[in-house]
Amino acid sequence: MIASVPKESNLRRADWEIDFYSRPVLDENGKKRWEVLISSTNNFKHKETFKWEKICPASNVNSIWLKEALEEAIKEAKSQGWDSPSVLRCWRSSMKTMIKRAADQIGIELISSRRTYSLLEWLIDRERNLYPNQKGYIGVNLAPPSNPITNQAIPLPEEVRGDSWSFASLSLNTLREADEWDIEFSNLIPIKESINDNISIPGIRIFSAKRSLALAAWLGGLEPVKLVIEGTQIILEAGQADRWLVTDIEEEAKKAIVINFLNTKKNADGLQFISVQKSSEQNSLDGFWMLKDLGEI
Repeated sequence: MIASVPKESNLRRADWEIDFYSRPVLDENGKKRWEVLISSTNNFKHKETFKWEKICPASNVNSIWLKEALEEAIKEAKSQGWDSPSVLRCWRSSMKTMIKRAADQIGIELISSRRTYSLLEWLIDRERNLYPNQKGYIGVNLAPPSNPITNQAIPLPEEVRGDSWSFASLSLNTLREADEWDIEFSNLIPIKESINDNISIPGIRIFSAKRSLALAAWLGGLEPVKLVIEGTQIILEAGQADRWLVTDIEEEAKKAIVINFLNTKKNADGLQFISVQKSSEQNSLDGFWMLKDLGEI
């Protein structure tokens, strides 16, 4: 019996996240195994994920092979009820040019971004539980960049600076309802059921009385990834390698903020958030992004 393919109107839609790179496994010729891994971006409430993988011969690592692999992945996705992606996110800077060349040939927009949480968690799991059990494993972790991002943090662009800001926290129980909030610009990510609902999730609120909506639109374009605290500075890591200085914090407030961030990283899957609104007195949000600190990735 021939399997039926869902009608285009019934296909599920999601962005894709991609990694095309060598793995810590040697093939029969003593060369590093290359793989392309593709994961659809998880929806906030509906956690079904399309995942696809294919081994690439070391001699075929080029955009021609990758284009054909992407076309194969799209065909397989449609057979499983997924539409072709309109956006492909690439987190590994060294492969950006090759992946973009392949994506351009089939009309998919490539975004350089580390908002690839679904893919990175899958890759981390493979490096912990799959590759070490395979023949030819060489015991080298290849998931993070060879050199952690150390770009100097620079002030946020003028378009993204608000009138003021405040440190904030939300209970996880409240955050689980985020898809019901009225927000103009947002990007939500799944929350694991196993996390305690009473855990406090840290974040920052940015206020702008006259430019809140425009600021939210600009912030989304930066592809915010995670907040980190270095010294007395709160830094937003975004895009593929961007580091933006959000604000300085006073030394006496630093300890409590650091503890909150570290606690969340340990017990709440690294969840964080950024919100944009006109004022602290108004509950309506113009922008809201859930972030995740997965470590040095």
